[in-house]
Amino acid sequence: MNLKQGFDNEKYLQEQTREILERVERFDNKLYLEFGGKLLYDYHAARVLPGYDPNVKMRLLAELKDKADLLLCIYAGDIERKKIRADFGITYDADALKLIDELRHWGINVLGVIITRFENQPAAVHFKNKLERRGIRVYTHRFTRGYPTDVDTIVSDEGYGANEYMESDRPLVIVTGPGPGSGKLATCLSQLYHDHKRGIRSGYAKFETFPVWNLPLKHPVNVAYEAATADIRDFNLIDPFHMEAYGKTSVNYNRDVEVFPVLYRIMEKITGGESFYRSPTDMGVNRVGFAIIDDEVVREASKQEILRRFFRYRCEYAMGFADKETVQKAELFMKEFKLDPEHRRVVEPARQAAIDAQAANKGNEGIFCGASIELKDGTIVTGNNSPLMHAATSLIIHAVKHLAGIPEQLALLPEYVTESVRNLKTRILNESSVSLDLEEALIVLSVSTMTNPAAKLALEKLKELRDCEVHMTHIPTPGDEAGLRRIGVNLTSDPSFATKNLFVT
Repeated sequence: MNLKQGFDNEKYLQEQTREILERVERFDNKLYLEFGGKLLYDYHAARVLPGYDPNVKMRLLAELKDKADLLLCIYAGDIERKKIRADFGITYDADALKLIDELRHWGINVLGVIITRFENQPAAVHFKNKLERRGIRVYTHRFTRGYPTDVDTIVSDEGYGANEYMESDRPLVIVTGPGPGSGKLATCLSQLYHDHKRGIRSGYAKFETFPVWNLPLKHPVNVAYEAATADIRDFNLIDPFHMEAYGKTSVNYNRDVEVFPVLYRIMEKITGGESFYRSPTDMGVNRVGFAIIDDEVVREASKQEILRRFFRYRCEYAMGFADKETVQKAELFMKEFKLDPEHRRVVEPARQAAIDAQAANKGNEGIFCGASIELKDGTIVTGNNSPLMHAATSLIIHAVKHLAGIPEQLALLPEYVTESVRNLKTRILNESSVSLDLEEALIVLSVSTMTNPAAKLALEKLKELRDCEVHMTHIPTPGDEAGLRRIGVNLTSDPSFATKNLFVT
């Protein structure tokens, strides 16, 4: 595993903070800053930029907290259809609640929550009631009349003027939300409209980490971003407005470029004069490219992320969540860099573990699953399923044993405890499978520490698995996936199912 640093967090914090404060000053000390991407736990950035702190944006906000308020946007449709944030396995509305808690922990003032494109959807109304009864201010914005072509209606009391106005006396207002399409831009523009009607000459800017505007279009960092958004059909391109205005090449993405002509006219209409910005790139305050300190390390990390996305989309296709076009786009990105699945070091050992398990159990018609993990010193450890445990369970047990120096033949899970769990599953809960998934095994391991010093030592080693690479030959069960997510590994799997059953718990 490559543990070299490719990114300097401290340099990034300095550059980004200075850029934001300069932009605030340009607009008479009132700036609405749209935060794209993830405010917290930006693991995509951490994977493609080794050394990047997944919470560096929050550290930045913490430094600016005396100057900033925060507005959290969430699209009512995402609440209604219970859209899931894949990295946490929770819904967008639950993620919004989690984010508010985190912001409070960091001492950042949450001005309120805006439910955008609100049409009295029952789930959105319930979410609104829940927040208000806990003391959170909630605003609702309906679809903007006239958008996107009728600028005269958009910039009027029937358009942005119909939205509720959120007053803030601080110079910086951060506007964020869970995922794309949350209504952040519309909220910023609505606030600009209300401010300018009140004589406040506020401005707008965008904080978007990817694509990195001052890296080449086909740099692996930017291609990895395209791979990450293949399912929503985003793609990178050279900003034509920036090229025309300045004769310089910069990279942006399709949605910002497509909306820029409309945005330019809207901002002209709001301000009553020429827009400060001549291109989508101008709107950004992204200094991430200036904090890359080792391009080769970043390139390799980004190629690994392209591989992870390839595996993920194939699994999502098998489960019915993704379409064929998304998988094909991921395959094209791999071909662009001459990558094959085995370029990910943990793939082949996992597949071999499944083959070895099959050979050792000839005559058994069950499905044999393999798994492997690359530890931080580069060691590869494998595991496979058995009547006692799932492949993910076997893998993690083997990995912590290796790290703790515990002999392979020494059992960490006492038979009397595992037998008790089996009885619970089969005789009381009426489950057909007695094999322990990873979540169950972690609980058993924790209980075992009371009587087994080796188990206690092994449990302590779990934290050393964070950010390690894992591959499985089969799509993990919910219990395995939840356990691996909590440990914090980077998981991929082949698009095969571990059972012939259609319903898996």
